[in-house]
Amino acid sequence: MTSNHTQAYLDELKAIKDASCYPYRSDIDPSYGYFPSFAAGVLFSILFAIPFFYHTFQSVRLRATTSILLALGALTELIGWAARAYSGKCPYNGDAFMSQEVTLIIAPVFFSAALYVLLGKLILDLGPRSSMISAKWYAIVFCSCDVGSLIVQAIGGARASMADTNSDMELGTHIMVAGIAFQLLTMTLFVGFMIDFLLRVLRTQGEFRGMVTKGMKLVFVALIISTLMIYIRSVYRTIELAQGWHGYLISHEGYFIGLDAAIMVIAVGVFVPIDPAVVFAGEGRPGYARKMRGVKGLSSGEPSDAELAMEPVPGRY
Repeated sequence: MTSNHTQAYLDELKAIKDASCYPYRSDIDPSYGYFPSFAAGVLFSILFAIPFFYHTFQSVRLRATTSILLALGALTELIGWAARAYSGKCPYNGDAFMSQEVTLIIAPVFFSAALYVLLGKLILDLGPRSSMISAKWYAIVFCSCDVGSLIVQAIGGARASMADTNSDMELGTHIMVAGIAFQLLTMTLFVGFMIDFLLRVLRTQGEFRGMVTKGMKLVFVALIISTLMIYIRSVYRTIELAQGWHGYLISHEGYFIGLDAAIMVIAVGVFVPIDPAVVFAGEGRPGYARKMRGVKGLSSGEPSDAELAMEPVPGRY
């Protein structure tokens, strides 16, 4: 190819990428490394819209922290997948690409925060004996770690996107990998504490008899499922970024759909049929704590901490 032809090609490429919407050409790869699926973008926009509207409604009705966080996470996913749907028609649009890149990295942090808050609230209900650390530290410590990992990823992403050389791009990528690896470490520690909590409750069922209701058991199941989904996604994204911007995983949309989109739908979707805010609002109706007084060790005298913990408090979950 002559220098004139090369310059003409580069000019054409720049014009395509600068255009607000330009149809797909097989000889020019979009920033994704593939032609993103319009159908997948629409499908997952709808799937995330459902929990968004549901948890938004519950946020207004019950003022529950978990509902607010889940609604924010679902909204962020919805924005990201709407951007990918737009890319399915305009694959070279840089704004759409960056929008989905940022939102789909941030969204799971809201889901993780909801899990941290939820486990802390469960520990408050069952008392300090159910956990090796204080309930208040779950949201403080783990959310702080997630925010820190996002900042590191943002720094790495900005450096990679503005890189003029391959070495600068690699450095930015390595910083991003460090950020998401730290996020994976944070989730691993949370999983460890969650397992410890569940084992304590199972090993001392007599101690917690009557306190662990049917609704709470369902919330345990939803918590485990959602945590597992987010953990799988964290492992996938860590490996994906470690392979680099031209790696196998990042250049095949099927893996992204199966190991990010689909499991994030499950992570937030499981809290629609099993909504902690609804479950505990129902069990926390007036008089609920008084019914607890028949439980062994709670049958006389002043209300214990466990009884008081079950009194209805707006916005607890």
